[in-house]
Amino acid sequence: MRTIAGYIQEGAHAFIRREVKTVAYFIVALAVLLYVLLGWETSLGFVLGACLSVLTMIIGMNAAVKTNVRTVNAARSSAAKALRLAFRGGGVMGLATVSLNILGIILLYFIFAAGPANQEAIYFLVGFGFGASLAALFAQLGGGIYTKAADIGADLVGKLETKIPEDDPRNPAVIADLVGDNVGDCAGRGADLFESSSDNLIAMMILGLIFVGAPYNLGWKIILFPLITWGFGNIVTVIGIFSVRRWVKDNILSLGVSLLIAGAVSIVGFYFISTLLMNDLRFFYCMSLGLLFTLIVYLTVQYFTGINYRPVKNMARSAQSGAAVTLLMGISYGMLSAAIPIIFLGAVTTFTFLIFGGDLMGVYGIVAAALGLIGMTGMIMSSDTFGPIVDNASGIAQMAGLEKEVDQSLDELDACGNVTKAVTKGFSMTAAVMTSIALLFAFISEAFRIQAGTFPTSIGAVAQYLDLANPLIIVGLMIGATIPFIFSAMALLAVGKASDQMVSEVRRQFDEIPGLIDGKATPDYASCVDVSTRNSLKQMIAPTLVGLFAPVAVGFTLGIWPLAAFLLSATIVGALLATFMFNAGGAFDNSKKYIESGGFGGKNTKAHEAAVTGDVFGDPLKDTAGPSLHILIKLLNIVSITLLPILIALNL
Repeated sequence: MRTIAGYIQEGAHAFIRREVKTVAYFIVALAVLLYVLLGWETSLGFVLGACLSVLTMIIGMNAAVKTNVRTVNAARSSAAKALRLAFRGGGVMGLATVSLNILGIILLYFIFAAGPANQEAIYFLVGFGFGASLAALFAQLGGGIYTKAADIGADLVGKLETKIPEDDPRNPAVIADLVGDNVGDCAGRGADLFESSSDNLIAMMILGLIFVGAPYNLGWKIILFPLITWGFGNIVTVIGIFSVRRWVKDNILSLGVSLLIAGAVSIVGFYFISTLLMNDLRFFYCMSLGLLFTLIVYLTVQYFTGINYRPVKNMARSAQSGAAVTLLMGISYGMLSAAIPIIFLGAVTTFTFLIFGGDLMGVYGIVAAALGLIGMTGMIMSSDTFGPIVDNASGIAQMAGLEKEVDQSLDELDACGNVTKAVTKGFSMTAAVMTSIALLFAFISEAFRIQAGTFPTSIGAVAQYLDLANPLIIVGLMIGATIPFIFSAMALLAVGKASDQMVSEVRRQFDEIPGLIDGKATPDYASCVDVSTRNSLKQMIAPTLVGLFAPVAVGFTLGIWPLAAFLLSATIVGALLATFMFNAGGAFDNSKKYIESGGFGGKNTKAHEAAVTGDVFGDPLKDTAGPSLHILIKLLNIVSITLLPILIALNL
């Protein structure tokens, strides 16, 4: 167990070291550019945001790769102990995501001497969000390419060609696959939610400047409101983590109880913050609606990807007719699943807008709902990292020959981990959309303030600039709609190229290492880890550059308000496309697991082979392109806000 866990730790640390070196070149270059164009404040915030995002990944992943082997050992004596231990291992990432985020923003708040007498300093915080966004996109995209190259190589050659089980120690790609769970679902998702949180807080603080003075006269407390609420979210995370235990025999329901406990504590906190700090219950209503939306997302994802629900069972049944029908069913359900969260998001946006009576204060009600949603980030991130921990634990147990001893308890935990990972993707997408809405409002208000010399007094004052009769606005919408497709295509092509090399390497080892297929020789795990690492870091650069330069190109050619239209279009289309991809991928994965558990003939049947093909097809959708789109739409928004002073100075 220790030897196998050591391989995983070594591979994960090697990837992070090489990724940090790659990202460092971009951070240094952009920091110098920001210093020259926008000053030391934005440059400092950018560097701090990127560094704390990377530090969050390192802390969380280091805990995850140490917890996996301990979870195996705990499962030998108690399934309840294994559940608690695995979740607390994930809790390290959850706490790091929340704590380092607010630490960085408050540190910059004091360095820039922000306050009622120096309101302009709040704008300098956008550099922090920019740095966090860039690091997050590299982490999610690089980790996603890594994990899917390894996973596809392991499945295509292992399961389909040589007919050996999943996580079989004879498979040369198995260690790279287990490493990939950590660098993708743990490090990548941690950076994603770190970025969502920071961007949301910064957008709310910038937007809050409208309401400090007349006619609203809310004072400086409107600026401190998101920080205090986020700080309380850290307390919620601690309570939630320590409430995790096996309340009932079903692990998913047990985690659900703990999430409900954390949600209840959050609602209590929202009430006291709204009444004691803001003296207005409308903030409580909006934040509670945002939190309720988390439950809606959970139920939607659970229905479309859960192994016991109709979509997955129908897909498993269709596998009996071949892979083509399975792919058709999965894509159909994925498209259907994308509509439901967006419709409910529209309802939440409408209600929160009307709660504050509409107009600009209604806009703040919408972003307050986003704050209520991300208040659960710590617990959601903990449950997400729980996924790769128990997945790794199951792999370690099989490779160490302990599957009979811990088979049932770890299989149950692994199935539970698949659900928590799917739910986190849904939560991340929702957080990304609501954060992007907040960033878009912040962009519009700041653009209006700099151009007009004062904050907007009504939505109507802003609407004149976003005139749909203006052809440039329509062009901005068109270009924004294309970016998620271009980015996704590049991400999927990157997985295809990396997977091709992984398949070749695994085949080479089976052909050239005598006795490997019979279990009489040890595969060269390190070479497969190196193939995934090399290709993922190389292939992640081009899609990232799209996210960096697309808003620059639109802003400098079409102007500020067509850029706002570009952001709106990219956010909506990106959200729909991402939701479709990760729900379809999750359904493909669980339809395969349904057959492997004995449905429709079980393993080594034509139905199983078709389901494996569907899973291989869906994996890059749910673990690479889909989650990376979360970060892309936020990066587009934060880059645009950062560029605002330059665009306005050039009269664009």
